[in-house]
Amino acid sequence: MNKINPCLWFDTQGEDATKFYTSLFDNSKIGTIARYGESGSKASGQKIGTVMTVEFEIEGQKILALNGGPIFKFTPALSFFVWRKNEKDLEDLWAQLSKGGNIRMGLDKYPWSKKYGWTSDKYGVEWQVMLSDDKDSFAPAFLFVDALFGRGEEAVKYYTSVFKNSKIETMNRDEANKTIMHCQFSLAGNKFVLMEGQGQHGYTFSEAFSLIVNCDTQEEIDYYWDTLCKGGSPSQCGWLKDKFGVSWQITPSIMSSLNADPKKSEKVMREVMKMTKLDIKKLRQAAE
Repeated sequence: MNKINPCLWFDTQGEDATKFYTSLFDNSKIGTIARYGESGSKASGQKIGTVMTVEFEIEGQKILALNGGPIFKFTPALSFFVWRKNEKDLEDLWAQLSKGGNIRMGLDKYPWSKKYGWTSDKYGVEWQVMLSDDKDSFAPAFLFVDALFGRGEEAVKYYTSVFKNSKIETMNRDEANKTIMHCQFSLAGNKFVLMEGQGQHGYTFSEAFSLIVNCDTQEEIDYYWDTLCKGGSPSQCGWLKDKFGVSWQITPSIMSSLNADPKKSEKVMREVMKMTKLDIKKLRQAAE
């Protein structure tokens, strides 16, 4: 299991989006589907028995699609960055992702790339695609703008200090502005990208794109919760925002199996709704 999994918040289109994304990547698959019980239905406004979450995988990265209602919207502050070695594959992927979406930068030659493009897809999720000289790969990408412009290097150093097995791979700076043009780094073995953008853009991070930290023990939950909350703010059901406004879910790694079992999921969900920081012992007790 990946230590960190992106979570995409949809209204009701999570399952459709998952089928769409896995159809675009050869190295992909759909996993466990969990459905709403009474407690989750009341909290979210979704109908009992409808799809709550869908687990899927792209290029070895596990992702969770969540149907939570029309509350949050995706922004360019968090996107998926895709590298493709084959130009035809890149063009085909772009055609599918940009269809029905909003093209921010057309697929073209730029000073930093022989071929690059940025678009949102028909579900609102943001994608960056780029021709690679190396190999196909995939990573979540942060964009620091507006009030966060100039804090990119601080964020990279902070995140790599929080998670074990983390390192900065490459960092290209804009020395004139003392900012990051493009940085690739890993957190607990998961690949990430961070960039900074000048000017006023009018958006920031949203709960629509959050990051799940899978924890095996309560000690892990306590550590990540307490650390990432510093300078940020706690929320309900294991959610928090860090000091940069990024949303995280600090979650027991057993949660997937508990939600997949209809006999356990409703009892577990009732407990989750009562909690801020999640308690593994109480969730196990509820399941049993």
